[in-house]
Amino acid sequence: MTSARGYPICLNEVYLEFNRVVGRNLKEEFFGAFDGFCRSLMEIFERKTGRIGKQLADLAQQTTSTEPTAIRRLILRGLPVILGDDASMFFKSSSNLNEGDSVDIPVGILCYEDTSAANPASPQLNPSRVGIILEGSLVMEALTNLPQAMCLLFGFTNALHLQYLKCLKNTFAFIQQVMLHLSRSELPPNIQKLKNDLAV
Repeated sequence: MTSARGYPICLNEVYLEFNRVVGRNLKEEFFGAFDGFCRSLMEIFERKTGRIGKQLADLAQQTTSTEPTAIRRLILRGLPVILGDDASMFFKSSSNLNEGDSVDIPVGILCYEDTSAANPASPQLNPSRVGIILEGSLVMEALTNLPQAMCLLFGFTNALHLQYLKCLKNTFAFIQQVMLHLSRSELPPNIQKLKNDLAV
């Protein structure tokens, strides 16, 4: 099954297409890599000071659980901060968009707010559901969490040979080259520094 623009909209189709094109198990390796890096990245986040340290501390304060999905979410929101990306043009919040609707960014992740909650948490860290935006249209909208959406969007991007969005280019490159070892090209200085800090 495909979307109106020809993108696969079944989760398994994305995983299968990535496996066909790249020859790797996306779901297993993506989450395995994140879980393997989480502790070291959290320690690096905690050591940061100044403006970056404050942004990371704010994200940590909004993370109220230590279960794996919550920690993966925190890492995904913290990586753009530490790598100098502008996540505001990638992570968007909404309460009423539906699949097929147009969005004001070309590629990104849509986090739905839980409007029924008495004290709604940050939708980008604790969304009620999550969607994927490609070419300015919402192509998937019923995903359960942010890490799942990022994994699928990474799969879309690589399987369909799409360019990484400039505002999150460093984050995607870090995932691709450092976490998943999918490329051997020279790393930009900020990604190389983080890799050195992780001693990988």
